[in-house]
Amino acid sequence: MRRIEAAFTALRAEGRTGLVTYVTAGDPSLAITADILQALDRAGADVLEVGVPFSDPLADGPVIQRATERALAGGATLDGVLAMIAGVRAAVRAPIVIFSYANPILRMGTDAFVARASAAGVDGVLTLDLPPEEAGEMRAALDAAGIDTIFLLSPTTSDERIRRAAELGGGFLYGISRLGVTGARAEVADSAAALAGRVRALTDRPLALGFGVSRPEHVRTMGQVADAAVVGSALVQVIAEHGASPGLLHEVERYVRWLRS
Repeated sequence: MRRIEAAFTALRAEGRTGLVTYVTAGDPSLAITADILQALDRAGADVLEVGVPFSDPLADGPVIQRATERALAGGATLDGVLAMIAGVRAAVRAPIVIFSYANPILRMGTDAFVARASAAGVDGVLTLDLPPEEAGEMRAALDAAGIDTIFLLSPTTSDERIRRAAELGGGFLYGISRLGVTGARAEVADSAAALAGRVRALTDRPLALGFGVSRPEHVRTMGQVADAAVVGSALVQVIAEHGASPGLLHEVERYVRWLRS
């Protein structure tokens, strides 16, 4: 059983809402990102999403855009991100998912990327701007390497595309609870439940819902309709606020434990 499948199987057996955490690799540095991943794992995150910095993060809001700018200014690259994951993999229990736009992967080359990701111990890849209809080559290469291809769903995704994403993808489906860019919100969008209901009617593949999650009650709300909640911008903001502090890892752990409460 692959690591992501095992994680969601355990969540369902325990009747617990999972927590998927997103961080931008290289913010404030790749070495500290490795420490952050271990802190997230200690705090009980169920899946670790590692964002690859990209110059045009069009789906991301200002918090992640600024984190990406800092990471790129510090010299973070896809090559460096994979090397960092390889170095930390043995110290981390949770599955690790690469979250990237297509351009960095295509620039490295699909075969080279898959080989490097496999060697690094990556469990899944979510390519934000690569739809299922165009993902055949990459999906086949990833699957052959034992890596799950994870697809993104939105409130406007058709039932046919949901079915296709479930059939072609692996690990879990990532549903965004509302349209627009990433960013923490005071309330979780009502469209989250509607999307989850449509997904549940079409497939039993695990579903994680994100966009706007920042508080324990948001996790609780997501858990009523999905297997896991995804926290991104709010966690990236914690890292931004404490990135220069010796208490950074403590704050990261404290925040994730609070969300899981």
